[in-house]
Amino acid sequence: MTDQGSDSGASETGPAVSPAVDAQHARLEDHADFAHVDDGFQRLWTPHRMAYIVGDRPTDEPGSGCPFCTAPDKSDDEGLIVHRGTHCYVVMNLFPYNPGHLLVCPYRHVSLYVDLTDEETEEFTALTKDAIRALEAASGPHGFNLGMNQGAVAGAGVAAHLHQHIVPRWGGDSNFLPIVGQTKALPVLLEDTRQRVVAAWPPT
Repeated sequence: MTDQGSDSGASETGPAVSPAVDAQHARLEDHADFAHVDDGFQRLWTPHRMAYIVGDRPTDEPGSGCPFCTAPDKSDDEGLIVHRGTHCYVVMNLFPYNPGHLLVCPYRHVSLYVDLTDEETEEFTALTKDAIRALEAASGPHGFNLGMNQGAVAGAGVAAHLHQHIVPRWGGDSNFLPIVGQTKALPVLLEDTRQRVVAAWPPT
């Protein structure tokens, strides 16, 4: 049997305190200390997306189950609202493709573009133009993707409530992360982006 002697760190008053948990010996844990197999990859941890993965799914009915019905009931900063119109509003996409990814939505819970009234259609279009102008002033994108997914089969995440995507684009903004890893690296926080777009919104 090996005699551990005083090197074990034991004392008469209590168990040994490992230097690893001693505040005086605190250090970053080296990944090499853990069981692993090197695979050549680096990890971009995105725990905030768990809210989307495990959260309640949007419902087809208007009201509390629809994120585009509930957003206007919140304050602008809490609901990530950029601009409120009479019939439609503009909101940040909670899971953006690029910084400044905006959504134009009617207040009314309607699923198809052809179901908008003439007044809603006019403002929907006007807010789309204003959003583009605000993004141009706020961040100088090189281009835009505009689009509406009509129905779940077309890729709409919230098919029951119409929303148009406005995605600012820059040269070289698409790389292996979204293509291979289904992950998008975003260099700026949503609220910081929202404030910049709000400040650049065209005067009415």
